[in-house]
Amino acid sequence: MPEDYDRTAAVNYAKRWAFSRNPAFYDFSRIGGDCTNFASQCIYAGAKIMNYTPVFGWYYKSVSDRAPSWTGVEYLYNFLVNNTGSGPFAREAALSELMPGDIVQLGAATGDFYHSPVVVSVSGERILVAAHSYDAYAKPLSSYNYYKARGIHILGVRL
Repeated sequence: MPEDYDRTAAVNYAKRWAFSRNPAFYDFSRIGGDCTNFASQCIYAGAKIMNYTPVFGWYYKSVSDRAPSWTGVEYLYNFLVNNTGSGPFAREAALSELMPGDIVQLGAATGDFYHSPVVVSVSGERILVAAHSYDAYAKPLSSYNYYKARGIHILGVRL
């Protein structure tokens, strides 16, 4: 039976660490960006469980022992929307369906997605996000320059 995803814990984590770095996790800012690492940390704060399946899971033990989905934009999407094992699971959703604690991924015209901000507030069509690499908290999604966006709505957590 799936557990609830603690959206408040995810948003509180985002608020606490948006402009600094949790020393328990490596800062990937100088080697490709820290946005998906930060998104994963926020999701973990709300899910409280990782999936240690080699290669296709979602976990972080150290900079050299982590799943690709912990830090890779496309890998995080693939894990969340296809996960049938332990940990958080989600579905792709319209931006209008997103809630605090969900993820938005921003993409280029080429079809490549490159950024994973965390939703921290939704008011009507106004979505505010937190992110790393270019650190932000409560930044309007509308202030980003992107070609397309996809929402990832977290449905719950399996133990």
